[in-house]
Amino acid sequence: MIKSKQFFEEKAAFIRNDLIKVAVTNDCQHIAPSLSCVEILVALYYEVMNYRPDTPLWEERDRLIISKAHGAYGLISILSDIGALPKEQWFNMGTPESKLTGCIERQAEWGIEAGCGALGHGLPIAVGLAYGLYRQKIGSTVFCLLGDGELQEGSNWEALQFAVKHELDNLILIVDRNRLQAMDFIENILDKTPLDIAHRFEGFGLKTYSCDGHDVIKLIEMLKTIQSAKAGVPQVLLAETVKGKGFSCMENVPKFHYRAPNQEELLNAGYEFTSGNR
Repeated sequence: MIKSKQFFEEKAAFIRNDLIKVAVTNDCQHIAPSLSCVEILVALYYEVMNYRPDTPLWEERDRLIISKAHGAYGLISILSDIGALPKEQWFNMGTPESKLTGCIERQAEWGIEAGCGALGHGLPIAVGLAYGLYRQKIGSTVFCLLGDGELQEGSNWEALQFAVKHELDNLILIVDRNRLQAMDFIENILDKTPLDIAHRFEGFGLKTYSCDGHDVIKLIEMLKTIQSAKAGVPQVLLAETVKGKGFSCMENVPKFHYRAPNQEELLNAGYEFTSGNR
């Protein structure tokens, strides 16, 4: 039975605040790209995915490959919250006391399925996983969370040709569509036709959906519908999001892809803790 709307909203707020606190305390960057996908990750881990936190290597688990690995703080916070990953590793992320870095590396025993620091690599990994599960007749779903900026990488589209050819309907792509990449808005960097992204996926043979990426209930409904559809091809959900969501000074501001908020910005946003002091 689906949990209450209040549960998901409170969980998303907790994860958002938790990742900001850990990242700022430990002088980590990439906070803004982590904030845009919080609700997506909450929907997956607290409702949609078939996953056992106490058995992260369970063979029949659903897998998440987080290709936008520079925005993975929400994932690590969730894995800590559900007990898959030691809390002290998360609290000390980015310090010598932790194996966790600002850009995730594979820690399968803690639920981190792949290291995807080089953008455009996560989807090919997800395709390979989906194909392997299909060949082994394991009915798990592979989810792949992508940034819309990294779709400029050709390796994504090469992988999709393979996925469509082999009818991998156990593969679901979720695009964190915040329309920003590292240095600027996507349309100012390379892509003059960002609104055509759905047509591109459809042109490659995928079935495409879209929804508000900050509405957890809608995300759950859409992802469950997609997961049960078994459309004979990979499917993609375009989740419309805001980079830096929930932290007003960061929302839709390109410079915060790398830069952490300063003390004045933290105080204005209601955060009184200081960097280096948890």
